[in-house]
Amino acid sequence: MKKLYFAIIALAAFTFASCEKDQPGATAVEAMSGQWYVHLQHVDEAGELLWDGEDLFGVGNFLILTHNTADNDPKKLFINDLGNFWEFQVVANCDLASKTFSVTDGEDLLNEIQVTIKNGKILPGAATTPSGMKADSIVFEVAFSDDPYPAEGYYDHHRISGYRYTGLVNDD
Repeated sequence: MKKLYFAIIALAAFTFASCEKDQPGATAVEAMSGQWYVHLQHVDEAGELLWDGEDLFGVGNFLILTHNTADNDPKKLFINDLGNFWEFQVVANCDLASKTFSVTDGEDLLNEIQVTIKNGKILPGAATTPSGMKADSIVFEVAFSDDPYPAEGYYDHHRISGYRYTGLVNDD
């Protein structure tokens, strides 16, 4: 009887030990990754706001994603506008310590164009959402090689800025 009792205890211990789940690790750029609720502005060469804040494309507020690349490189940040604005996906260089990112003539993974992102930064706790909560802020300037409007003098490039998406209805 003792042998059966010890066999059951051993089997139970083995079963519980084998069910232990491995905890997934964080991605290399976790601090810069997220879903962001942003808006679009048009700026001149000096970075000054044009059109009194008017959105010439009528996209309003929209979501973008930032996340790690497939190889989880700590110096690369994937930026995706989810088709909400220019329909671009590009990999930018990033610095985790300063939470900055940029790319010059980066290859858009969806279209055969180049995307330039400059002055990209994530500012922890710097935004206030419409509901009054503090959230991380994101801001960057972006230009596209197939954008005809800079040549026509409407603007030089775009500024995208916003806050980390909270999922709260009052923040949409």
